[in-house]
Amino acid sequence: MSNKITIIGAGQVGSTIAFALTLKQLASEIVLIDIAKERAMGEAMDIRQGTPFIGPVYIHEGDYVDAKDSDIVVLTSGVARKPGQSRLDLTQTNVNITKSIIPEITKAAPNALYVIVANPVDILTYQFVKTSGIPENRIFGTGTMLDTARFRARIAETYKVAQENVHGYVFGEHGDSSFVPWSLANIGSIPVEKYADSLKGVAAPTFNKDDVEDYIRKSGGIIIAAKKCTNYAIGVTTATLCEALNYKTNSVLTISTIMNGEYGISDVCLSTPTIIGGDGIQGHAVAPITDSELESLRHSADCLKDVIKQIQF
Repeated sequence: MSNKITIIGAGQVGSTIAFALTLKQLASEIVLIDIAKERAMGEAMDIRQGTPFIGPVYIHEGDYVDAKDSDIVVLTSGVARKPGQSRLDLTQTNVNITKSIIPEITKAAPNALYVIVANPVDILTYQFVKTSGIPENRIFGTGTMLDTARFRARIAETYKVAQENVHGYVFGEHGDSSFVPWSLANIGSIPVEKYADSLKGVAAPTFNKDDVEDYIRKSGGIIIAAKKCTNYAIGVTTATLCEALNYKTNSVLTISTIMNGEYGISDVCLSTPTIIGGDGIQGHAVAPITDSELESLRHSADCLKDVIKQIQF
């Protein structure tokens, strides 16, 4: 496979993404760029020394010029969220950091697909769309892919079924206004709300939708309080998104993209099912949701728009 991926930011998230990409053998070359050059060198060297047991991946540190001819650029740079701090509290600081990165990386890799991971991911994705000059179909954030994984993992834990049998999504902001459109959620094609009643010879667990959504929203904060960062799940999430970009066969993922009238929402980036593949965004799958779910989605959009109004891009 001839595929070059550049990762901007070699902290816990960036380096874990690099490791996940290497394990999945999704690139022939991975470039780590960080203002802390020694950190980038050390992370790249550590991963590179394990490649004899994985596959022929050349991972190394570099500068923006080394991103030339990248197929994918992953942006993780930013100030990390602190315990008790919301993602949106980080906004202006990380917008300023991204502002300094955009002209450098787009000059070096004007034809790349851009994956935004740094938080607040929806705001930074919007910033990239509006200010980078890169076509909007080639810019997207990881959005609620991670929230969706947390949702599926939680339902699987509750009902003691394989995660792959749980289907459903988290829509909206990657943050406090996210929500689960329960009308789309199922376990083995059985609606989640009816699954307990379908069980024969198996005790049904206690289940509360509000508890599940609360768990999804608070998971990041719980992990950060316990270990000072989140990196493994977002590492796998980002690698999975990059994997989808390696193929012409399109995938449907809840990634953060600019909305252009879908669900009556425009001029904001948030997550709904998006059709994506080797050429970037192909379009959106406008899933049929209930009136109350549509109201929740529009509320999430309004929350993000309120933040956008207060930010200097």
